Amino acid sequence: MNTIYSALTTPLQQTRVDVFQEIFLVFLGLGTIVGIVVISYTLYNAYKYRDTGETDTDEDLPSVGELPTGGKGGKKLFLSFGISAIIVISLVIWTYGMLLYVEDPGNTGQAEDQFEVEVTGQNFAWYFEYSNGIESVRTLRVPANERIWIQATSGDVWHTFGIPDQRVKADAIPGEYDETWFEAEEANTTHEIRCYELCGKYHTQMTGTVKVMKPEAFQSWMDSQLELSLTVQNANETPITEGYELTLVSQESNFKQTYSASEFENGTLTLNDIEQGGKYNVTVTSTNGQFEKTTTQFDMTGPNNPGNKVITVGSGNSSESNTNGSETQSNGGGGH
Repeated sequence: MNTIYSALTTPLQQTRVDVFQEIFLVFLGLGTIVGIVVISYTLYNAYKYRDTGETDTDEDLPSVGELPTGGKGGKKLFLSFGISAIIVISLVIWTYGMLLYVEDPGNTGQAEDQFEVEVTGQNFAWYFEYSNGIESVRTLRVPANERIWIQATSGDVWHTFGIPDQRVKADAIPGEYDETWFEAEEANTTHEIRCYELCGKYHTQMTGTVKVMKPEAFQSWMDSQLELSLTVQNANETPITEGYELTLVSQESNFKQTYSASEFENGTLTLNDIEQGGKYNVTVTSTNGQFEKTTTQFDMTGPNNPGNKVITVGSGNSSESNTNGSETQSNGGGGH
C-alpha cells in the first residue's frame, strides 16, 4: 500500500518536462470529464423539463421566482458540493507535491558527484562555467540522462535564464545565485536558451544553445578541453630537449606536478591527466645552468584553450603563446 501511495505522490526520477506534462494531462483529463458531466446533466434536465404544453402537478417542481432546493431537501446540491470539494482539495495537494519535487527533487548521489554549471548573464550573453573550471559562451554542452544543476547569477543587470523546451527558468541577479535543474533525455538534440527579463537594448538577442550529447561524447569533449601541450624553446625558437625541469601548479586546485626534460618529446610535453581548468603557473628550471629560472602563467578555461603553450627561455623575458601566435609576457631571468 505504501509503495502504491509513494508512486502516486512522488514523481521519482522524472524530468521537469515529465512533471509539467503530467500536471497538464491531469488537469486536461479532469476538466474534460467535468465538462462532459456538466454538459450532459444540463442537456438531460433541459430535455426532461422541456415545455411540452402539459401541466405537471409535481409538488417538487419550483415555481417562477422560487430558488431550487436541488430535490429531496437539497441532498443533491450538498452531494455535488462535497464531491467537488474532495476533487479540488485532492488536486491541489497532488499538484503542490509535484511542484515541490520541481523545486527540490533531492540529490541523486553524493554532493561532489552532482553535475553543476554556473551560469552568468552579462553583456547580453550567457557564460557557462563547469565545476572543473572549463568555460564556454552561449553554448552549454551537457550529457543526456543526467541531472544538471544550474547556479544562475548576473554580472551586470537583472536577467532571467530560461530553457523553454526543458521548462527551466531562473532569475539571474547580480550578487545572488538562483538554483534550478533540468535533465535532457534525448541525445544529439539542441534547445534554445532565452532571457525572460527585459534587460536592455539587445535583450532579444540574448540567446544561447543547449547541446545534449551522448555521455561518452560529452566526456570526450570535456577531456579535449583539458588537454595541454607545453613546448620549451630558446630565443631562437629551437626546442630545448635536455637540462631542465618544468613545474606546473594550479591556482584553482591542489594539482602540482614536476616533469623532467626526458619526459618531453622534442621539447614538447602533452598532458592528458589534468582534471581542473583555471589559471596555472609554469616554472622552467635549468638543471645544468644553461638559463635562469623562467616563470609564466596561462588560463586554461575556454573551449579548445589553451591548446599548445610555447615557453621561451633564455631571452631576457619568458613568454607563453598559443599556436595561433597570441602572446603574453611574464617575468623571467636572462640566459647565457
